[in-house]
Amino acid sequence: MKLNKKALENLDRIERIKIINAVSGIKPANLIASIHEDGITNVAIFSSVVHLGSDPALLGFILRPTGEVPRNTYDNILANKSYTINHIHPEFTKKAHYTSAKFDASISEFERCGLTEEYIETCKAPFVKESRFKMGMQFVEALPIKQNNTLLVIGEITSLILPDASFESTEDINLEEINSVGISGLNSYYTVTKIAEYPYARTSEVPKFK
Repeated sequence: MKLNKKALENLDRIERIKIINAVSGIKPANLIASIHEDGITNVAIFSSVVHLGSDPALLGFILRPTGEVPRNTYDNILANKSYTINHIHPEFTKKAHYTSAKFDASISEFERCGLTEEYIETCKAPFVKESRFKMGMQFVEALPIKQNNTLLVIGEITSLILPDASFESTEDINLEEINSVGISGLNSYYTVTKIAEYPYARTSEVPKFK
């Protein structure tokens, strides 16, 4: 299959969304949780979380245009500057998937989708108890992307919770041990299998490839 720009533009909207959402490969599947000032919690699935830097420890995620569609996650983040990012595991992918439905702000996706809120003292927003890898986040800034009216929401990691067993002798995090999942397109989920590990790449140590 070969599609040029015109062919892509002429695709059915849903078909185009599915294809373009898949072209970047398998992406991390995360639940982002937040809380409204009135105490109603929100949790929603995102596949756009990306590493932005290690010092300070920054992560970003893409938020679709706010426009006419309410973005409860963003509203909550702006209100109290706190949110959490939680890895998704195979045993609750279905529950996580349905948090993408456009629930009214008065409904908590935690309750509606059968997930459990968990709190620690250093973070106002709830964590997802079912997740084994979770991060407390402090909002830093939101950068507008003019081309499609999306936002790059940037936050700093303030707490990191994951199993001791996930650290290997090299101090890398083994995502296969944690059993985190990935997502492609709108609704396809994948498990992670570690296939190799190489040393830090230095020009003096690059092998001679044939």
